[in-house]
Amino acid sequence: MCSDLRNWPIFSLLEPEFVSRIYMVTVYGNLGNEALIVTRDKMVYALGSNIAGCLGTGDAHSTLCPKKVEPLCEKDIKTFSYGSGPHVLALTKDGEVYSWGHNGYCELGNGTCNQGLSPTQVNSLGIKRIVDIACGSHHSVALNEDGEVYAWGQNNCGQVGSSISTNQGAPRQVNSNLAGKKVAQIACGQTSTMALLENGEVYGWGYNGVGQLGIGNYVNQMTPCRIGALLGTVIVKVACGYVHTLALTDEGELYVWGGNSYGQLGIGNKTNACNPVLVKHEMGRVSDIAALHYNHTSVAVGEGGRVYMWGHCRGQSITTPTATPFSNVHDALACWGSPSVMHKPLILYADEESGILQCLGTAFDDPSTSDLTIQVDGQCIHVHKAILKIRCPYFRNMFQHNWTESNQSIIEHDQFSYVVYKAFLKYLYTDTIDLPVEKALELLDLANAYCENTLKKHCIRMIKQGITVSNVAYLYSIAIEYNAEELEEFCFKFALNHMTAVTQTENFAKLDENTVKTFIIKAGKAGVFRT
Repeated sequence: MCSDLRNWPIFSLLEPEFVSRIYMVTVYGNLGNEALIVTRDKMVYALGSNIAGCLGTGDAHSTLCPKKVEPLCEKDIKTFSYGSGPHVLALTKDGEVYSWGHNGYCELGNGTCNQGLSPTQVNSLGIKRIVDIACGSHHSVALNEDGEVYAWGQNNCGQVGSSISTNQGAPRQVNSNLAGKKVAQIACGQTSTMALLENGEVYGWGYNGVGQLGIGNYVNQMTPCRIGALLGTVIVKVACGYVHTLALTDEGELYVWGGNSYGQLGIGNKTNACNPVLVKHEMGRVSDIAALHYNHTSVAVGEGGRVYMWGHCRGQSITTPTATPFSNVHDALACWGSPSVMHKPLILYADEESGILQCLGTAFDDPSTSDLTIQVDGQCIHVHKAILKIRCPYFRNMFQHNWTESNQSIIEHDQFSYVVYKAFLKYLYTDTIDLPVEKALELLDLANAYCENTLKKHCIRMIKQGITVSNVAYLYSIAIEYNAEELEEFCFKFALNHMTAVTQTENFAKLDENTVKTFIIKAGKAGVFRT
């Protein structure tokens, strides 16, 4: 299980047998007292208070026991989003959007302002598949596969981006200033909307009374407005709180702007900021951020996977990023959030599977049960032949064929370092990588040598988190050497975004002639040299 469901009180009365069938959950509501549950057989259930019919169960009655949300059952739900109105959106893996709950501002997108007690499909979103959804307090936004944005609902501050201030009862494409641009991500504050473009630019529109749009003033915007102060900075993710915004760069830096009455900007004071501010912190390279329009809390994941929080946390105002005991954002929000609601659905795994993994993890490097010792740099690692054969083709060949090592109880290894080889063996037992990011390259080398494709993918994700201007050229060449196309493309795009600085680095100068030639040709096709 990637997070502890017991941290969320609303699930405390669930029967263990029912919990074992859960695939995904989300907790929402002004008090964290509503929940949606998707089981592994694609059944959808609701639980808790039922204000404005936000459970979608067909009535307005609260329930302490999970009750089916019939219209969504077997729909293969991808994600949920919710507004504090309250209203709820559900997105299926087929790209369909369903809505229900409060509709006083037309936030359900069904052309009326009538309350919705059951989920109904949102039409007028065109024929293209929807890939993401977001809710403000009383407005809704959807993003399709071509990067086009649709919005509807309350529009008193311009939050649906239609250039007028009347509420919008049905989805309409947000064209002003976004036409011809491909949006990669959407996020909503209470009465504001942010859009992150594929090229790393950020646009905002709607209420701007405390600077939450980051455009250098406090004037509401009826249409999308680009954040000029971030030009030249490549943003890869944005997250909106109630009236503040976080932005993560491709180099792991954190910018913030907007309301700061609870210290939610993390800049050491409670002064609002209408321009992006670079946060000075001790988190190391930031790999993820989170916030939600329900509250004034900010979350970031720093180096080593440690979760940091600041802002309004359990009734306290914390003005600088503060380490939590957690390595999972959901657990941190459950224990520190005010209110405790989820920023996105939590994916769960069956208790039985978790128990097996726990037993395997305990067995790793246990000399009392192992039947094989691997020595690396004079240090011993105790393992089990059966597990190695099941998990790794390299060891399967070793033990099933007439290799010298197949009849040995102690094997000496000298190709990789002790730290990396032990992390590899532990990965075979636990499916997790317990290794510093700086060692990921050696582990990638091992994964490539042993033909461990899944491990290669894990390594590539780790390496992405450590890419900088100074090392991207070297990592680009490594990706080509290992035929890691995903990493190669990621490095290439990163280099394009920082072209001048990258070409002046020592690592770029060390690239061989063919690699440089290929890089320049690709960069030319991408339009870098156009005047």
